[in-house]
Amino acid sequence: MNGALLTVKNLKVVFHTYRGTVHALDHVNFTVLKNERFGIIGETGCGKSVTSLAIMRLIEQPGEIVEGEIIFDGKDLVKTQENALNTIRGREISMIFQEPLSSLNPVMKVGFQIGESIARIKNTSIKACKNDIAEVLRAVDLDPDRVANLYPHELSGGMAQRIMIAMALSSKPKLLIADEPTSALDVTIQAQIMNLLDDLVSKMNNTVILITHDLGVAAQFCDKIMIMYAGTAVEQAKTEELFANPLHPYTKGLLKAIPRVGNRDRLTGIPGSVPDLVNPPSGCRFHPRCPNAMKICSSQKPALMEINPGHLVACHLYGDENG
Repeated sequence: MNGALLTVKNLKVVFHTYRGTVHALDHVNFTVLKNERFGIIGETGCGKSVTSLAIMRLIEQPGEIVEGEIIFDGKDLVKTQENALNTIRGREISMIFQEPLSSLNPVMKVGFQIGESIARIKNTSIKACKNDIAEVLRAVDLDPDRVANLYPHELSGGMAQRIMIAMALSSKPKLLIADEPTSALDVTIQAQIMNLLDDLVSKMNNTVILITHDLGVAAQFCDKIMIMYAGTAVEQAKTEELFANPLHPYTKGLLKAIPRVGNRDRLTGIPGSVPDLVNPPSGCRFHPRCPNAMKICSSQKPALMEINPGHLVACHLYGDENG
């Protein structure tokens, strides 16, 4: 069994705004094993992207990491100095962001930008990286002779995302974070991009964290899934186990809301709305919307407990079974 590459312990992140303090992450815990594909799923605003930015140590004012540890390959990134982080970001940990065109410099050609990334890693000149640039473009099924000389505005959304994948994987990182890499693309291009990512990750044996709100994408790509709600981790399990035996009421609600081919029944939504994280609910943050809420749910936050081997859930419904 592969050991842990990344362990997040009691991670708490807040943002200080004019409305008050936003409690974005509330003591989140999870472990990603080497060569594992780990999915983080939840609604918009649940803390998925904040988790990825915290791992990269890209949380800046008015945000801050106020508590917790992020242990990557034996190093606590929370305590790591900025100059040391610069040798980890883009080398050992790479990230594919949601909006590829906003991540590319609009006045520089694509080949130059890829070359910058490679040259920084190899400590050489961009000119000396010409063959490397061509290699990474071919790896994402793009013609180097044509695409390297294009500006970002000349790229389609799918081409731009392929460029971002190429740049992220050019350093052969130990950990790749893909933050909703297909959210800005149409359905057919989404499938192409995920198939490409699947193929490249398989060849390079990367460890991947995939952040998505699409349960279908996660089911096809991920080995393990963590469900997040309002800045908390509510359930974690292997993908097959999670879909076959969901335990948390929120996870069950998400799965009931998935359209299924041939099913003409009305989709079941989750009543209520996502809480305001400036004033989050006490106890379990899901309890105001939970069909199984009990008195204890409004006063005590449930701990993340292992109910079945490798299947963790944070819910008072299972408290008695675990002492």
